[in-house]
Amino acid sequence: MVVVEGENENENENNKEHEELIPGLPDEIAEICLLRVPYPYQPLVRCVSSTWNKAISNPSFLLSKKNLLNQNPHLFVLGFHTVTSKLQWQSLDPSSNRWFILPQMPLPNDTVCSTSFASASLPSQGKIFVMRGTSTVVYRTAVNQWLTASDMISEKSYFAAEEVNGRIVTVGESGTEIYDPETDTWRRGMKFPGELERYETVVNGGKMYVTEGWWWPFAVRPRGWVYKLKNDTWREMSEGVKDGWAGESVSVCGRVFMIPDVDLPMKVYDENTDTWRCVTGERLPRDKLKKPFVVRGLGDRIYVASLGLKVAIGTVVDGDVAGVMVTWQVMDAPEAFREFSPCSCQVVYA
Repeated sequence: MVVVEGENENENENNKEHEELIPGLPDEIAEICLLRVPYPYQPLVRCVSSTWNKAISNPSFLLSKKNLLNQNPHLFVLGFHTVTSKLQWQSLDPSSNRWFILPQMPLPNDTVCSTSFASASLPSQGKIFVMRGTSTVVYRTAVNQWLTASDMISEKSYFAAEEVNGRIVTVGESGTEIYDPETDTWRRGMKFPGELERYETVVNGGKMYVTEGWWWPFAVRPRGWVYKLKNDTWREMSEGVKDGWAGESVSVCGRVFMIPDVDLPMKVYDENTDTWRCVTGERLPRDKLKKPFVVRGLGDRIYVASLGLKVAIGTVVDGDVAGVMVTWQVMDAPEAFREFSPCSCQVVYA
């Protein structure tokens, strides 16, 4: 029998095309396995073989991955090590209670004040933005890397940042600046009209609430303003919002919630009556958590990171008749995190 060289090459190519993704498994099952590769190891899948690289580059695979990511939020906590004075990002997968350590930020990190940083995120894009001085860096969960973005217009040393309608808005003594992630550009917004001793922020309904909240010795009513990105306007915060701002604020289910500084029920803000009312259900399990707290919300979940990076996740049930209820689940952190104090946190899909 005579075998033509070209036929051998074609046969080899056909064998490569039909090579099993995972030997012994149907490709449909193998693709499900590849979809479930946990963050942050997903970028390494491409390096295993050309077959895997081709499979995960397929448009149908990418669509399935996107749909899966939108069901799997991760909590990212910037922790300050109380012994070494170093800052480090950690990531928690609540579905498995597994922690990952992120690469070090490409920013100065030697004995720095944690309040000199501000962070914000685009959850659906899996991106976290960190600003310090004039520098901006962005972490992408898809590649587990920090990348450099455009510098801010003016240098900042004490400020806050939030995501508003797909933009990153920073506010502080140096004014308001807005970052467009699509064009990687900063622009100035309307000048911030006030002065605050500290910046507490939350975004709800396309509006960014900025206040100092009640603080010791509680002799002066909190000052606060509300920024609307669509119109680039600031207005003074209503008296009802300011009077109830005593604790950690978070936006979930289209509402603003307040976790009090003391062991009292959570509160939810009613914009129609400009009042706060108590939330039913379980209270924050303070017997298992120690201050300081940092809080972030996504979907119907409230994420609270505490000293030692112990985390409590609250599920909000919002009903017109039954009212608003919250149930809590506490997740322990590794013993190695015991000296970490949380500075800020973000919740993004990864």
